[in-house]
Amino acid sequence: GPKAGRAGRRTALAAFVQLTDLHVMDSQHPLRTEFLQAASPHAWRPQEALTVQGAVSLVERVNALRGAPVTGSPLEFAITTGDNTDNNSRIELDWYLKVLSGGRITPDSGDPRHYEGAMSSGLSLYWQPEATVRDQYKQRGFPHLESFLQAATREVRSPGLNLPWYSTVGNHDSILGGCFGHGDSYLTEFATGDRKLFTVTAAEARKLQQSIYDGSDPKGLGLRDLLKSHTRAMRRVTPDARRALFTPAEYVKAHLDPANTGPGPVGHGYTQANLAEGTQYYSFRVSGHVVGISLDTTDPQGNFIGSIGAAQMAWLERTLNAHKDEYAIVFSHYTSTSMSTPRPDPARPNEKRYNGDELLALLGRHRNVVAWVNGHVHRNTITPHTSSGGHSFWEISTASHVDFPQLARVIELVDNKDGTLSLHTTLIESAAPHRTDFTDLSQTGLAALYRELSFNAHEGSLTLQGDPRDRNTELLLKKG
Repeated sequence: GPKAGRAGRRTALAAFVQLTDLHVMDSQHPLRTEFLQAASPHAWRPQEALTVQGAVSLVERVNALRGAPVTGSPLEFAITTGDNTDNNSRIELDWYLKVLSGGRITPDSGDPRHYEGAMSSGLSLYWQPEATVRDQYKQRGFPHLESFLQAATREVRSPGLNLPWYSTVGNHDSILGGCFGHGDSYLTEFATGDRKLFTVTAAEARKLQQSIYDGSDPKGLGLRDLLKSHTRAMRRVTPDARRALFTPAEYVKAHLDPANTGPGPVGHGYTQANLAEGTQYYSFRVSGHVVGISLDTTDPQGNFIGSIGAAQMAWLERTLNAHKDEYAIVFSHYTSTSMSTPRPDPARPNEKRYNGDELLALLGRHRNVVAWVNGHVHRNTITPHTSSGGHSFWEISTASHVDFPQLARVIELVDNKDGTLSLHTTLIESAAPHRTDFTDLSQTGLAALYRELSFNAHEGSLTLQGDPRDRNTELLLKKG
């Protein structure tokens, strides 16, 4: 429990910003599965064309912070906890790196003269912002906006973060659509091709969606067969080689590219050793008394559910032992409850995979672990964990920046000088205005619209905000 007077005694040990689930998105990508909207009203988002503008606005907010909100100490770094891209597409990888490191981005692909995504399809299943079609979104009050698509695809400028930043990999950064492994030649070619499917039956959508959630089709053969069966129903789009899927090695290599260094560090946590060894996990120095550990919890076979391999678990154990006299903060994409039913890695068929409970048990054996910070579930959730030996730490999951409430989180670790530590968690919004002006289609105006569309897409639901105890908190721990 807290002790009185700690505010006057405490010493800041670390302060940083967590960004998660940016889902920087090419909304015109041929392998977007918008057609699942036929079975689920939230399979497609009306704000999807504005992810770049929204992410840049979040960068602007982080840059405007004048230190940590509780202690006032300098912010030492920012870290993304996965799903930085959406379609595992090279063009999205380029956009995401420019958003965080700084640069000019044209969030468009295919034909630069015409938008070729769901919002220009004329189908009432999707919001048609420029058409007179009374689609299902306009029936709920979504606006008619002339020139919206032209504005959404024009050049955007990002200042880049003014803090060093680190990257953690998520399932959407690792595999197709976040749920299908690489290897099928038809899907690989389809990504850069000249066809796109917009409609299927509700039964077909439910069948594909079920295979995603239960992980029964890791190679996406059901998606391939569905696309093939609808060849005649597909629409022509402009092929674009920049939409090609990227591999884990290409993901690491892009971070190591000097053009993407921005405020640093080189590689944003990844090193040449990661490239040589084919890994995507690493440790880094947070401050004088704190080490950060970034994990790869994605399932390389193709699965919406996460897991972690034996080699990485052994490395994690060694790393925590090597820093036993320091505090450790662990970062991953998946949460403890979203790592289950592990299956072998095709590249390492004899290696055991571990689930969330087993990772919790490992972290619980190390008294230097104070927090496990993650994302994936798109919801603010804070969970206390106590091991059988009595050691406690906090699991801090933060909502995404693609779905409302579109937040990031500042986390501060402090020594209260009374035998306790505190973790302060403070949520932050983007810099975009709260009120949307439908006549303002500037970069800032579109970032404001991004938030409003995301709120209304979920009928104003506040469930992803979490409870008050999942948001702005002080989390106590025994020291030692």
